[in-house]
Formats: sequence, structure tokens, C-alpha cells
Amino acid sequence: MKNFFIGMILLALSHGMFAQKSFYDFTVTTIDGEQYPLSSLKGKKVMVVNTASKCGFTPQYADLEKLYKQYGPDKFVIIGFPANNFMSQEPGSNQEIKEFCKRNYGVTFPMMSKISVKGDDMHPLYKWLTSKELNGVQNSSVQWNFQKYLIDENGKLVKVIPPRQSPLSEEIVSWITSKN
Repeated sequence: MKNFFIGMILLALSHGMFAQKSFYDFTVTTIDGEQYPLSSLKGKKVMVVNTASKCGFTPQYADLEKLYKQYGPDKFVIIGFPANNFMSQEPGSNQEIKEFCKRNYGVTFPMMSKISVKGDDMHPLYKWLTSKELNGVQNSSVQWNFQKYLIDENGKLVKVIPPRQSPLSEEIVSWITSKN
């Protein structure tokens, strides 16, 4: 009987039954060090984007802020995750990143503490975002800074948008403004 239960637990683990089921199962840390339960975003569309201050795509901060001011924060939220995974393009501390974003782009959307979005030290949220086994939708890899992950009102991954694509693209705006 004991072997049966051990076998059932191993079977459940191998099928991801104890994996994160939803975006809302995560709590992340803000750039100011506060806990930020993603469950507080239930009922909102969310764009998760890995950011960097010294990247050719860094000017996307301006478009992200414009998008957030136009459509957020009641039904849509952008969450920025600074990451230093690509050519050391985000070398600063959380405080330096926060000051850079405010001073240069007037960022008001939620910024989280600096994390890793790939490799052995990948943040658990990004493991969920990039693994079909965990998110139930698709596998992906973070190609570069400013890759965008779209999450629906129910905490499900909807789409991955490549770094080059503007946050103000028709595809993204249509998704934000659609009823489903």
C-alpha cells in the first residue's frame, strides 16, 4: 500500500499536477522590495515584459508607459521585470533602475525587482511563462530584452510577443481592447 501511494505521488509530479496552475499563483517582489501577489490582478489583462536600461529597445519604455496610461490600470496592467541576461544591458541596482525609468520615461506602471529570465537562475514566473508543461499553452524562450507575455483576465498565458514588436502594435492594442 505504501508503494502504491509513493507511485501515485511520483505519477502526479511527473504530470505536473503540483506545478503552478496559473499566473495568479505567484507572488513577486516590487522594485521597492514589497511583496506583490499576482492574484491581485484577477480580472485584468496583464503584459509581462523583461526590461533593460542599456538596450536598443529601451525606448520601448515610452510606448509601454503610453499604453499603460491609455488602457490601465483598471482593466490592463503592465509589469516590468528588469533583467541583466542579455549582454549585461541592465547592470544597475533596483534603485538605479527605478530612478532611470522615472527620470527618462516617467514610468508609472509596476516595476518589479531585478530577476533572471533565462538560465539556471531563471525566476519561477519565467519558468511558468516559458514552459508549456507549466503554463499549458506553449513553450518559448526569452529572445532578448522587451519580450512581452500577454496574460488574460483568468491568469492564462495568451501569447508571446517578440522584443522587436512595438507595445503600441495593432495586435497588442486589439488584444487589450477586445472583450475576451
